[in-house]
Amino acid sequence: MTSGNAASGPDAPIFSAVLTPHRSLSPTGFMLVMVALVACSFAAGVAFWLMGAWPVVGFFGLDIALLQLAFRLNYRSGRASEEIRLDRERLTVRQVAPSGRTSETGFHPYWARLEIDRHPEIGVTGLRIASHGRRLAIARFLGPHERESFATAFGAALAEARTAPAG
Repeated sequence: MTSGNAASGPDAPIFSAVLTPHRSLSPTGFMLVMVALVACSFAAGVAFWLMGAWPVVGFFGLDIALLQLAFRLNYRSGRASEEIRLDRERLTVRQVAPSGRTSETGFHPYWARLEIDRHPEIGVTGLRIASHGRRLAIARFLGPHERESFATAFGAALAEARTAPAG
């Protein structure tokens, strides 16, 4: 999650943030994990082959293929993002799905409000922007603590946008 607050000019955003899912394993780390798994599977496959249990070798290959598919799907979901920009006259939320499909939703900042779902033990479980009967879920892929800090910063920016004099 990256964000910035700036109010230096009339067209400058009061709040701007780009939210992206966290991926803890880099592409290099992924390659190292896959090499290690292939090496272990190959060694175990050779051992089973030498014991005469050659049909088991195919299952070791299947394991590697399924792990590869699972990691690829995980990295694909990491391509999602949300860009939230707030200035004095408009709140714009641009959401990019993992497939690359983009949707953009606009709200008037004076009427927009941030709805927060909280769980006593977990923290913030959901965030929505609501205005005139429309609701848009945001920050769905962030963790509870990240949602909490985002909600605090974004809520303060919305309050500032409502009180700021129009250019």
